[in-house]
Amino acid sequence: MFKDRFEASKRLSKLLSKYKGEDVIALPIPRGGLPVAYDSIIDNNFHWDLIIPRKIRSPMNKEIALGAVAPDGTYFVNENYVYDSHISEEYIQREVEVQIKEIHSRTKKFKGNANFPKVKDKIAILIDDGIATGFTTLAAIESLKKQGAKKIVIATPIAPENTVHYLSTLVDEVISIVTPINFVAVGFYYDDFSQIEDTQVSSLIEKLSLYNKNH
Repeated sequence: MFKDRFEASKRLSKLLSKYKGEDVIALPIPRGGLPVAYDSIIDNNFHWDLIIPRKIRSPMNKEIALGAVAPDGTYFVNENYVYDSHISEEYIQREVEVQIKEIHSRTKKFKGNANFPKVKDKIAILIDDGIATGFTTLAAIESLKKQGAKKIVIATPIAPENTVHYLSTLVDEVISIVTPINFVAVGFYYDDFSQIEDTQVSSLIEKLSLYNKNH
């Protein structure tokens, strides 16, 4: 259990310290991934950027994800769900376009441009406050491979054991502090899992940018 994302950040930083001094780019997934990545970036002097994958929503229920898309347009869908639900390719393409526009809008808002992080030949460390289905993580992984990352590491305070095992087959390393067999929900493992507002994201980005300028 974690008191909040900032406590999780301190614990995760210690586990990522082994990458200090290497050619790393830390990639927090806003919003929740940013406070969780904060100490790792500061303590280990990591270069960093944002990556914002988005869920591809089901036409029957917008709360249900049928896949996910990354900023560079890389996407995947749950083929079984798509087949069983008779979802058309036209719908998927339209929804992918909608989500890419939202990704670019959010990225510009937070960092001033919509450029994909410079990951080629670097150790890319994806950081989020928790992983449940892993859909958005999968989209991010595929985009990092496509963009030429030398090594991909996933770092998170909480992920189900079976998800960790699966993701471990796709990337070089998965670091999860807590890996329950009987996973409930990410928020269950935090005393305080209140929503991170855009203003908080902007404040953390400002602090990290200031740190980079001074180091």
